[in-house]
Order: sequence, then C-alpha cells, then structure tokens
Amino acid sequence: MINIKDWNVEDESFWSKTGKKIANKNLWASIPALLLAFSVWIMWGVLVKYMKDFGFTFGMTEGLVSGTKEYIAALKEINSLYYTLPAIAGLSGATLRLPNSFLISIGGGRNVIFVTTGLLLIPAIGTGIALSDINTPYMFFAVMALLSGFGGGNFASSMSNISFFFPKKIQGYSLGMNAGLGNLGVGVMQKLIPMVVTLSLFGGTAGAVATAKGAPFAGLQNAAWVWVPLISLATLGAFFFMNNVSAGTPSLPNTAKGVSKTLYMVMLGLIAAAIGAFLLIGLPWGSWGMKNMAMWIVLPIVVLLSVFFMKFATPGEIKENLNKQFAILGDKHNWIMTIIYTMTFGSFIGYSMVFPKLAQDIFVYSNPADPSWVNPNAPNIMIWAFLGPVIGALIRPVGGIISDKINSGSRVTAVSTVFQILAALSVAYFVVQTKNTQTPEDYWWPFFISFMVLFLTTGIGNGSTFRSIPYIFSKEKAGPVLGWTSAIAAYGAFIIPKVFGQQVKSGTAEYALYGFAIYYVACLVLNWWYYDRKNSGIDC
Repeated sequence: MINIKDWNVEDESFWSKTGKKIANKNLWASIPALLLAFSVWIMWGVLVKYMKDFGFTFGMTEGLVSGTKEYIAALKEINSLYYTLPAIAGLSGATLRLPNSFLISIGGGRNVIFVTTGLLLIPAIGTGIALSDINTPYMFFAVMALLSGFGGGNFASSMSNISFFFPKKIQGYSLGMNAGLGNLGVGVMQKLIPMVVTLSLFGGTAGAVATAKGAPFAGLQNAAWVWVPLISLATLGAFFFMNNVSAGTPSLPNTAKGVSKTLYMVMLGLIAAAIGAFLLIGLPWGSWGMKNMAMWIVLPIVVLLSVFFMKFATPGEIKENLNKQFAILGDKHNWIMTIIYTMTFGSFIGYSMVFPKLAQDIFVYSNPADPSWVNPNAPNIMIWAFLGPVIGALIRPVGGIISDKINSGSRVTAVSTVFQILAALSVAYFVVQTKNTQTPEDYWWPFFISFMVLFLTTGIGNGSTFRSIPYIFSKEKAGPVLGWTSAIAAYGAFIIPKVFGQQVKSGTAEYALYGFAIYYVACLVLNWWYYDRKNSGIDC
C-alpha cells in the first residue's frame, strides 16, 4: 500500500504493531538515496582538485608563456574558478532545499524521494560527459555544478519526510540515522572517486596531462559515471519500498499528481538558483570593485527569489498549503535555530566541499610565487580527505542519541560548540605555520588532526540541534522548520568555498577560519541564552 491514511506513531500500540516496521522500511530506503544525493552534490570539492591535476584550464592560458606574470595571474584566476564550481553547487543545493522543505506535505514522501533521487541522473551523466574532454568550456561545468544542487536539495525533503514516520521519543535516533548515514555519502564519494579515476571504466579523458606518482590517470570522467547505476537502484528502491503517510501529507495524492507537483516546485527552486549563479559569474563584479562582496549580495537575492516564487508562482492548491507552512517565518525560534544549525551543518558541508582543494593549495601547490610548482614531499591528500566527512557523518547520530540520553540537545550543542571554536583556531594556527616554512609538509598531521576535530564537533552539533527542534516546535511546525533550517544552513556549501577561494588567492587562508570562529562564539551565546541557561523557559 503506497498511501497510508491512518498513521499515529505517538500511539504506543499502533507503533509497536504496525508503525515501527513501516517506519524502518522507509528509513532504510531513504538512507541510500540521501547518501547518493550528498555524493553527487559534494563531488565538486574533489573534482576540482583533480581538474587541476588533469590540466583543465578552460582556455585561459592559451597564448601565454609559462612563468610570465600574465601566466601566473591566469593560473591564480583559474584556481579561484575551481573554488567557484563547488560554490555554485552549494548555492544551488541550498536554494533547492527551500522548496524541498515544503514538498512532503504537497507531493507525499514516497513520490518526492523517488523523483528527487531520479533527478540526480542528470548531473551525473552530464558531468561524466564534461570530464571526458579536457577542452570542455567552463560554462558547461558551471551548469553541471548548478544541476548537482538537486542532491543538496534532497536533504530537506528527506529529513522532513522521516520526521513523520517516528514518534518524538526517538526523533534523535531516526533523524540522526537518516542525516548521519546520508551525510556519509560525502566520505564515500571522497574515497570512491580517487579509486575510479585510475581505472579505464568509461574510457579516457581526452587531452589529460595528469599523473599520480609518475603514472598517468586513466580517466577523470569515471568520477561522475560511477554514480549512474547506483542512483538508478536507489530510485527504484524509493519507488517500490517507500510510502506516503497522512501525518506528513494530509491530502494524499496519487503518483502522477505527487510527481508533477514535486517537479514544478523543484523547477521554481532551480530557476532561483540559476539566476543566482548567473549573477555570481556572469556580472563584472571585479570591474565594479565588488568581487569579494558578490556572494553576500547574491545570497539574499536568491533566498528572496525562492520565497517569492513559492508564494506567488504556485497553483492555488499548493499556495494555500505553503501559506500555512510559511507561518514558521514569523517564529523567532525558527530564525535562532537556523543560525545555530548553520554553525553545525553549514560548517560540516562547507568544509567537506573545500577540504581537498584547500589542503592541496596549502601542502601541494605551496609556492605562492609559482602556482604551478608542486611540492615533491607533499602528503597524498586523497588518501585521508574522506575521513573528515566520514567522522562528521558517523558521529551525527551519536549527537542525537546523547541528547536523548541526557534529555538536552542544547547542552550537547553548547559543549560541541566550545570545541568547534578551539578546533577552528587550531587549524588557523597551523595554516600560518605552513606559510613560514620551506617544508609545509611538517605541519600536515597537526593540521589534519585539528581539521578532523572540527569535523567531529560539527557532526555532534548536527545531531544535537536537530534533536532540539521537535521539542521547541509543535508537530505541525517541526517538519517545515527542519526543512527550512537545513536549507539555510546548506548555504555553508556556497559561502565557505567562496571565502576560502578569496583568502587563498590573497594568501591569507587563516583569515577565513578566524571569521568562522567569531561566528561560532556568537552561536554559543545564542544557544545559551535561549535554550541552555537555567531560566530560558524552553527545555530542549
């Protein structure tokens, strides 16, 4: 049975006899779909590292003499463009979370997860084609990065959907498992891609010049094609094994209506994201003296466009439903939890996007005077890069479970935030040390360990903040709030790559970390004042 009308998991008898089995079936169909969504969305953080190795220069060095000032300036600009690709994917994924936040109540959980997972095939296939030729233009990559945002958007609908299947007493477990194992897709991707690019799975990359330890890579395009069969299986799994339940979708639709409503809402989000991407890379911000300010202008424009489209460009039936859910925008706690959750998930996803490329720039291409020089003693970054997202993802359910055990998500958030601040400052310290030595590889391990602590603390905070939301908000508001907070937090995947891209180009990567640490301190104060202090009035 696809549609389930009678659904009351807070009734212990219903839960033990019927609800638990159905809920777990949906959870275990949801997790692989979400894992692949994260893999496709965040793969740009790894792809750009290999694109530099493979010699993708987008035609910007043609006619320039190697070693000249013009050539070095071109390489620095290309390196900045590499950071822009994951930023576009981050912008798109976060923007698509906004309509995804409201999809479950409109299209039904099973219908939404089936459609949004199937859409991942488009960027996977398109990126595979793009990576098969060294001469693929930058704009094609930008479009594929934009479409990879389908994967980022899926998180909001997936989490909102799972929240309706489980009783409040185990929301920490259910949401933590879905989010944590879903986030594990980032680590799986960062481990799988380095393995497949060395193999001739789908042919070679035309014109590639990259080598690994002196041996030529077989094909970068494998990094995208490898996801196609996996996505196909997950799409079928969602179609055949998931359900629509009345708790999440009061007016249960048939498959055709659920699919059409889902596609329409996703299209609105994609249009807003496309406008944002154009504003980011299509306008001459540099000639206006505003290049470093562009993202801070584009970001609110995109959010406002998304909300505008959903309020005024939707059919009457959908609009009426959305207006009820937009009530969360008038709740101050929605905004407070959005800020706090951005500290945790926004940092996790942003650092996942940027870590391989940032480590490459600090330890491999470590001569600022010559961006093409390669440190022969540099660590093999991709052997270790996957550990950060894996640690952050696997520890996430633990954050929720500990919060359930001590009956306080806010207390767990407070403790993890303190260590998150210290870890950010520690990473910044070792970045500075690498700039003051001829052997930056000496600081690889302390830099790496500090970054792993950063991933660990963001993961714990992921779980604890999501556990708090069902205790702060009513059942009707909790689902939309979960979606909204995850949507805004996902802009960390846009902001963090852009900030690091700017600071790396300026030779001051540590400044980015100082700024993030200040933000974490502000979140620590907010969490304490509204939720964790003795007389806050809210027990979460």
